[in-house]
Amino acid sequence: MNMEQVLQTFLDESRELLGDMEQLLLDLESSPGEAELRNALFRCVHTVKGSAGMFGLDHVVGFTHVVENVLDRLRAEKIQLTNDLANLLLRCRDHIALLVELPEPSAATQLQPAGDSLLEELVPFQSLAQNEQTAGENAQACAADEGTWHISIRISQDALRHGMDPLGFLRYLGALGELVAVTTSSQTLPALDEFDPESCYLGFEVDLLTSASRSAIEEVFELADDLYELELTPPGELERPGNRPDLAVTQEDARGMTESEFSGAVADKQDPVNGRRKKAVQHFRIQAEKLDNLINLVGELVTTSAAVSMDADRCGDTSARESAANLRLLVESIRDSSLDLRMVPIGDTFQRFQRVVRDISSELGKAIELVITGADAELDKTVVEKIGDPLTHLVRNACDHGIETPATRLGRGKPAQGSVYLNAYHESGAIVIEVSDDGAGLNRTKILAKAVERGLVHEDAVLSDAEVFNLIFEPGFSTVEQVTNLSGRGVGMDVVRRNIEALRGVVELVSPGIAGGTTFRIRLPLTLAIIDGFLARVGNASYVVPLDRVVECTELSAEQQSDSAQSSFVNLRQEVLPLIRLKQHFGLTGPDSRRQNIIVVRHGTQKVGLVVDELQGEHQTVIKPLKGIFAHLKGLSGSTILGSGQVALILDVPALIQQMSRHEDAANRGSLNQTRSRLPASY
Repeated sequence: MNMEQVLQTFLDESRELLGDMEQLLLDLESSPGEAELRNALFRCVHTVKGSAGMFGLDHVVGFTHVVENVLDRLRAEKIQLTNDLANLLLRCRDHIALLVELPEPSAATQLQPAGDSLLEELVPFQSLAQNEQTAGENAQACAADEGTWHISIRISQDALRHGMDPLGFLRYLGALGELVAVTTSSQTLPALDEFDPESCYLGFEVDLLTSASRSAIEEVFELADDLYELELTPPGELERPGNRPDLAVTQEDARGMTESEFSGAVADKQDPVNGRRKKAVQHFRIQAEKLDNLINLVGELVTTSAAVSMDADRCGDTSARESAANLRLLVESIRDSSLDLRMVPIGDTFQRFQRVVRDISSELGKAIELVITGADAELDKTVVEKIGDPLTHLVRNACDHGIETPATRLGRGKPAQGSVYLNAYHESGAIVIEVSDDGAGLNRTKILAKAVERGLVHEDAVLSDAEVFNLIFEPGFSTVEQVTNLSGRGVGMDVVRRNIEALRGVVELVSPGIAGGTTFRIRLPLTLAIIDGFLARVGNASYVVPLDRVVECTELSAEQQSDSAQSSFVNLRQEVLPLIRLKQHFGLTGPDSRRQNIIVVRHGTQKVGLVVDELQGEHQTVIKPLKGIFAHLKGLSGSTILGSGQVALILDVPALIQQMSRHEDAANRGSLNQTRSRLPASY
């Protein structure tokens, strides 16, 4: 049994449950009358406590037990969820999250003062429960149905391989009452020469004296999924399973059975309503490293498939070409299925910001709600993991800088409560994430004045609104006069842009935004591993254009080629199309082609023509990131290896278009400034 793997599973499940706990608390604040929310909240803490108990993590069990008692009273409606209680429970949730990360009790001693402080704050809720019990519940407790349950447990042979400790059941049952008797069953123990040390052949017959209900006992085993078979006999029915002919399996029968056959025999003879409880497996966990390794192997398979196709085309054999085409289709299906395994909804990330907005609005004395749309939009888990920090910066800025105080909003004829919006949608093979607010928007004059003060722009410079607003992405830029723990240090927006660009994405700013305030629009690729691309030759180099960016391909006619030789535009069906001549842009060598072609690409609402020498068709592209001295190159998002072994560079279309736009703006400003310099001073 790999205990390290077992503890990692415990950590993963606990993190997920604590995330659910936080969201349920926030939802319960909005809908305090929802009984199912209260029940689910209790189950989260109860499950974490149960898992910790099975691993002997007493420091986790001790703290969560008190929180569990409070939540039990909350679900019984003996106490109400006030704002103060919600704040306290959220802090308790944060403390539990710290405790589960420290599997050794000795390592948790540093957290004990904080834990003791939280437990002291929980005392009023606990003491109230004790007073109520003293006043009237003692008599009821004495009259409760306390008795001895008989529990038959059969453990799956695969339990140890899945990291389950069979003794964990007994430790946790002991917390529900008194273990009167425990007998180990060895009915399924094989002969010594057939014994597998990694298999579990144990079973237990347990007598438990407790006042706990059937459901409470069954919850002890719910964490083990289908790795057990359980049979419960309530107090007062029958003393021993041997005296129950309708449910018993005799020793003579059991000796000839495998473990699975034993389970089946018990199942066949068991009451369908009150019998054993077996939980069906609906999901399974897989290590991220294994999934990443699978994607890497699929990437190599894509490259090898391309090489096979090239060899088949080169040899000219029809049968070989057909086999290569079939292979390519299968590889594409495997590629798509593998990438689907890594796709997760963005909504899980969005929900994290409910707590962020709640805490910030409370700290700033503002009334702010978070509105989430497009939570079902999916993208690669790697992108999801890395987009969290940039989104956190944007949401915090929207709450701090964007949303006004309630008094200010009322004075401007707005509702006292402001709104921050998170939206996601797919567009042209990419995912777009928008962070908006209905606040005051950006102050152009203030931003420009601060930029001039810091020497970022000249005092006489003529800038468009977009150029002024984009100054906030400069390192260290801030217009806040007073530094707080939320903002004012000039750290954040440059990090946002840098992190997004590292994901081959772009961020643009719109003010006024969708809701009248400010909108940050982030455009990201759906995956960072494998893409469909369009291969083209420019001089002696090969480039790949992401296929989701390609609108069409067309030949540059001799007339157009002559007309546009000195121009950066071409007339394409009565539409003015800007051109980027890749050969000149990247400074490439090689003979000029007689026939040039245009690959029309799109980014948002902008279209640009990429001038190339030769179109080489679609190509499955395994993305290899540019590292080291090549990581800073603009207009390139990575590289790939072709079937021929040649390296091709992958174009970053959004970055190319942004570079072109900046050059055009700079040229226009230079022309305008030259014109102004020639005008009379009195003009």
